[in-house]
Amino acid sequence: MADITVELVAVERLLWSGKATIVTAETTEGEIGVLPGHEPMIGQLAENGVVTFRPVDGNRRVAAVQGGFLSVSADKVTVLADWAVWADEINESQAQSDSESDNELTASRGEAGLRALRRSRES
Repeated sequence: MADITVELVAVERLLWSGKATIVTAETTEGEIGVLPGHEPMIGQLAENGVVTFRPVDGNRRVAAVQGGFLSVSADKVTVLADWAVWADEINESQAQSDSESDNELTASRGEAGLRALRRSRES
């Protein structure tokens, strides 16, 4: 099966680097799916989005992201997020509380966390 190199990087850490068969990301223009051989492009990540990918050797991974960019070249997808966490690192009750915050940044991250949790539970 064809694969593409993927890097998921947040300001504070590298979350993942490896080979995957598909990447999906929520951008300001809508959700995009990237398969090996995709045309080069750059997209702006949604402020409270979700990125998923299927590693060649493993189960689908889901991350909540906020802000940043998606860069697609002939053989690599790089997700550069201002903030990102794995869905399995999210405390649902804290994310719910954060999503109701008056602070716009906190609310956006809480919403992204809740969306990532919902996406991770889909089959």
